[in-house]
Amino acid sequence: MSTLVIVESPTKARTIRSYLPPSYQVTASMGHIRDLPSSADEIPAAYKKEKWATLGVNVAEDFSPLYIIPKDKQKIVKELKEALKNAEEVILATDEDREGESISWHLLQLLKPKVPIKRMVFHEITQEAIQRALQNCRQVDEQLVHAQETRRILDRLVGYTLSPLLWKKIAWGLSAGRVQSVAVRLLVIRERQRRAFRQASYWDLLAHLNCGGEFNAKLVTVGGVKVAIGADFDENTGQLIPGRRVVLLGETEAIALQARLDGQPWTVAEIEERPVSRKPSPPFTTSTLQQEANRKLRLSARETMRIAQSLYENGYITYMRTDSVHLSEQAITAARACVLERYGKEYVPAKPRHYTTKSKGAQEAHEAIRPAGSSFRTPQATGLTAKELALYDLIWKRTVASQMPDSRQTLVSVHLQVADAGFRASGKRIDFPGFLRAYVEGSDDPEAALEDQEVILPSMQPGDHPECRSLEAIAHETQPPARYSEASLVKMLESEGIGRPSTYASIIGTICDRGYAQLQAHTLIPTFTAFAVTSLLETYFPDLVDTKFTAKMEQTLDEISTGEAAWLPYLQKFYLGEQGLETQVKEQETKIDPAQARMVQLENLGVIVRIGKFGAYLETEREGATVTASIPKDLTPGELDPAQVEILLKQKTEGPDKLGLHPETGEPIYVKIGAYGPYVQLGDATEENKKPKMASLPKGVTIETVTLELAVSLLELPRTLGVHPETQCRIQANNGRFGPYVVHDQGKAGKDYRSIKAPDDPTTITLDRALELLAQPKAARGRGAKKTPLRELGLHPTDQEPVNLYSGPYGTYVNHGKTNAGLPEGETVETLTLETALQLLAAKAPAKKTASSSKTSAKTASKTTAKTTAKTTAKTTAKTTAKTTKAPTAAKATTTKAAKATKTTKTTKTDPAETTAKPTKTTGTTRTTKTSTKTPAKIETTPVETPKVTRTTGAK
Repeated sequence: MSTLVIVESPTKARTIRSYLPPSYQVTASMGHIRDLPSSADEIPAAYKKEKWATLGVNVAEDFSPLYIIPKDKQKIVKELKEALKNAEEVILATDEDREGESISWHLLQLLKPKVPIKRMVFHEITQEAIQRALQNCRQVDEQLVHAQETRRILDRLVGYTLSPLLWKKIAWGLSAGRVQSVAVRLLVIRERQRRAFRQASYWDLLAHLNCGGEFNAKLVTVGGVKVAIGADFDENTGQLIPGRRVVLLGETEAIALQARLDGQPWTVAEIEERPVSRKPSPPFTTSTLQQEANRKLRLSARETMRIAQSLYENGYITYMRTDSVHLSEQAITAARACVLERYGKEYVPAKPRHYTTKSKGAQEAHEAIRPAGSSFRTPQATGLTAKELALYDLIWKRTVASQMPDSRQTLVSVHLQVADAGFRASGKRIDFPGFLRAYVEGSDDPEAALEDQEVILPSMQPGDHPECRSLEAIAHETQPPARYSEASLVKMLESEGIGRPSTYASIIGTICDRGYAQLQAHTLIPTFTAFAVTSLLETYFPDLVDTKFTAKMEQTLDEISTGEAAWLPYLQKFYLGEQGLETQVKEQETKIDPAQARMVQLENLGVIVRIGKFGAYLETEREGATVTASIPKDLTPGELDPAQVEILLKQKTEGPDKLGLHPETGEPIYVKIGAYGPYVQLGDATEENKKPKMASLPKGVTIETVTLELAVSLLELPRTLGVHPETQCRIQANNGRFGPYVVHDQGKAGKDYRSIKAPDDPTTITLDRALELLAQPKAARGRGAKKTPLRELGLHPTDQEPVNLYSGPYGTYVNHGKTNAGLPEGETVETLTLETALQLLAAKAPAKKTASSSKTSAKTASKTTAKTTAKTTAKTTAKTTAKTTKAPTAAKATTTKAAKATKTTKTTKTDPAETTAKPTKTTGTTRTTKTSTKTPAKIETTPVETPKVTRTTGAK
């Protein structure tokens, strides 16, 4: 007999296993093992006709959730139950936040162990932490569970109630979410501000001076009156803000002043020195880690959390979902030791720094994100590489810097006078770098950043007369409000108290995946669909996209987790009250005109923008007829102006512009704008030639700058350059959606691609140059990048293809072709043999079947299923008091699917708020089974036909 320890992921299981005695069996649940049904297919037959079934929540029965075991988790549940048979104790060691508590609760409810159960929590995976956690186990915290369940139900109610309304009124497949819709509105509001922005221009002077050393000074006053700068202008008018006492210089005035000051003596009027100090930033929370990783490492929030999870599960950092900036005494001691060792005694403050969390709801974990352990491994000592190393380095530096002294600096301002004009030179002197020696926000190299931050002015005294070497008149233009980056959006959401930082990564991912925003140059740009959806929600459901209302919801959910608020009355008021969501949707649905809802209101265009089945398009009246024109998918509302509108409409009414005739064929070459941007087309579409040849314009080339010569070259693509000397297969150059490339086409063996970078060009590149590019190692690109195996086991006997071991985000696995298989417990990289690997792969490989055998199998399976179902149902009915419904027996498709190998399951914690409601069809017979609202009850259905179900109401 042994102790069964259940965690979420194989990686976490492997790390923890090394710190426990051999009698402990550590296994993974692969995240949540139960959830609300995500589609109609997952709704058990007994509930399909229930009106609430598509919600997955019975609002009439105290919001009882309908939990099912997804098909891809049934095998895992079976394995957990088997492991439980040999256990004399169960330890639930899922993460310490509400989501982890919920996973443990679901495991407890489903497995129903008859042996002692303990809940073990820890915020870092080190031997010391695991041993300490074993000595301090507790029970599952029901209060945290109810808080998470309430959040899950609330998110489901919002998403699955509003999303179908958007399908009807705007477009199929759209989604709404409690946090997602507010985040989209923030992007739209910023884009509206940018469209309303009116640019202003102003001029000033810049002097290049010398006084024992060169320095620059900027014009600040003329005749004792301040010179206008960007902050003095109204963004909406482009005019000076009324009441500002400033002098506005245009080009004429600036040049005249420049001429008037030429040759005049300069005098140092006053020198100001102001000492300032800067405190180090506190250690990382989830939110600040996402922000800084985006700024410094250019990582998306989603990628940051994926890497951080891997670092945590492998024992490098503490738990990565936290709102707390607190450091334990152990961590403070470790950080101060690092400072002393690396920077010396003068960089260790007399007293440790203690940070206080300002966020009221900071309860996800009790410590900041930091290197794990009682002593911090330096980044170089970890053995990490690439992005994992970069993120660990960021966390290490921030943690160490948080225990260093302030940076002391002196700001220097030198005021100079020439005639009636006042200039100012600004400098900065770093007297003591303090924490800046270790960490500078936004910089990868603290030492280099220190040099960049210092601006040393030459030594001067009042009355000195610097020499003016030159005087420049410089033009300036005001800039519109900056679009949100992932970092700035995360910062805004957190500052407004919207959502949980641990869900921001999935929120931003959902916004982009659903087509509400495009990520361009590290900024989030809202689409026309985002404008339409936001306008509808603002008009008919203003509270749901109001930041203050959403923040109040978040605060209430936090109060539920601490017991300050009751979950059931809150849900009843939110959904069923007089102003509840269900009531609002019923009242407002008839008021919403789909034609109006699909219209995007943009000022100063002179046309209507609508959302259609295939995207956004323009609509206007020309000569008594309605004219429509598609808007290219990469053209955003912020870029659509009257000039763009005219080009799109002109192409539709007058036809495309003709560049000229092809020199060889004599066919006309047109330049056009399509759904994916501008392109050139050879000839006209006819009955004989329905699809004329087309070629996209390269990046940087517009319809105004493309030439006939370039168009001819583009239409010759793809160019066959020749054959590869080793394979005798052809090599081509072409222009793709993601840029120019060369390809080595090896037929069944596949295609080998390389990007073409400037100054190379697909229209002129030679075979020799292409061979050089193909000889270079392929650049790693995302998850699809080619990995280096941990170990090569040998060749597969059937096809002589390699069988290798790799490290993935969810543990070590063996790979052959497209088949992956995880390592069983007890096996390691060093011990696994080729023979064992072949057995693992054989169990995972999809079964091959012929058309004839498929039919026979289906018939046999159908008969077998019918018999098995009848027997199982009879036994279940005899054993349980709950009423059950026999599931349909003719399930050929289900049986066939069940015969297939189970796909690899990822361990994920998703944000339920942002799941899209899916269209459902409720069919089949129904028998209602009532469950007590006080005691959770389980309803079992035939496992071959339908998922296992549990309905619970929880404690009120």
